[in-house]
Amino acid sequence: MTTNKITSLWRVRPGASDPASQAAIAVAAQTLRDGGTVAFPTETVYGLGADARRTEAVEQVFAAKGRPSDNPLIVHIADESQLAELVRPYGETERALMERFWPGPLTIVLPALPGAVSPRVTAGLDTVAVRMPQHDVALRLIAEAGCPVAAPSANRSGRPSPTLAEHVREDLDGRIDGLVDGGPTGVGLESTVVMTEGPGVVRILRPGGVTPAMLREVAETVLLDESLDGIGRGGASGNANAAAHSVDEAFKSGGASLPGASGAASGSQRGQACETGSAASAPRSPGMKYAHYAPQGEMVLVSGEPSAVADYIRREAAAAAARGEVTGVLTYEERRSEYAADAVVSCGRLDRLETAAQGLYAALREFDTRGAQRIWAEACPGEGIGLALMNRLAKAAGGRMVSV
Repeated sequence: MTTNKITSLWRVRPGASDPASQAAIAVAAQTLRDGGTVAFPTETVYGLGADARRTEAVEQVFAAKGRPSDNPLIVHIADESQLAELVRPYGETERALMERFWPGPLTIVLPALPGAVSPRVTAGLDTVAVRMPQHDVALRLIAEAGCPVAAPSANRSGRPSPTLAEHVREDLDGRIDGLVDGGPTGVGLESTVVMTEGPGVVRILRPGGVTPAMLREVAETVLLDESLDGIGRGGASGNANAAAHSVDEAFKSGGASLPGASGAASGSQRGQACETGSAASAPRSPGMKYAHYAPQGEMVLVSGEPSAVADYIRREAAAAAARGEVTGVLTYEERRSEYAADAVVSCGRLDRLETAAQGLYAALREFDTRGAQRIWAEACPGEGIGLALMNRLAKAAGGRMVSV
């Protein structure tokens, strides 16, 4: 796809009903109705939306992002009444999840109503992933458009997701029809994706802002998908044939230990490092199959006792600097003083991992701005929002992980 579109920019103040904001929402919604592509903020990251019912519109999303065609999209709605036109009957557990977490950063995989959305949205599956965002601008836009909106993150495929409108412009200016600038996002990581497996049983397909502990408020059993074995908790590339673990058992050993080999994967290995299952099979939800979130430099995720992690990173960074490479360290606010590199970037506080989640993607983009060629990232405890944070760090590293 060539960059030959004129990307309109509409600024909207969240919660504001001023004429300028209302007019911007109206024009952006008309663009969606006309089959165009519009990026907009949610409480997680910026999404790139299109009318989920129109294949030609959805294909523009894939083309703009360079997204693999077998990667399904999440459908965003503004009101639960829209579900009647999208999905077949579902159970009480799904209903309980909606009542507790919608609007919010939870995506639920539901049985799709045949023909309700483009087959490009579902990647040929008989299910569709649906969520209702907790963001005033997103809800107003979707409601005004009057259609379900298929929307992955508004970035080039594989790049860090956008948490600011300027991130979207960096990646997609000239590739999409419009961008609604509603300010910074909140959670900073994509939504949690779940599916149910009978009454009271929820399986996490992708960790996010709704944590396992929060899901246990409405479900008797919360499972981690086998695709998260290792990756989600900071391990190696994962074992697609492993049985799912209960969340309680998964963290008995501390969660953040990284069994993994040192050294960098090759470019081809990196592209494969985060795949799960057969290469020919479509993933059951977005974010399961492909490497994502990566900075342009080569990143290694390092875990272990804090002093050992610092010693390892300092040693490796010094050796890389001696070779003339531009070095970077991704750390936390409390540990910035431990390092000397060309770019020492904090994503947030270790004692408040929600701030690290909010700042992760902007931090990864900062390394690109500063030309970092080799990057070392500190692991974090894989509990609560740390599960999602470790999942994104492991994927950003493309499977390059070291335990010291």
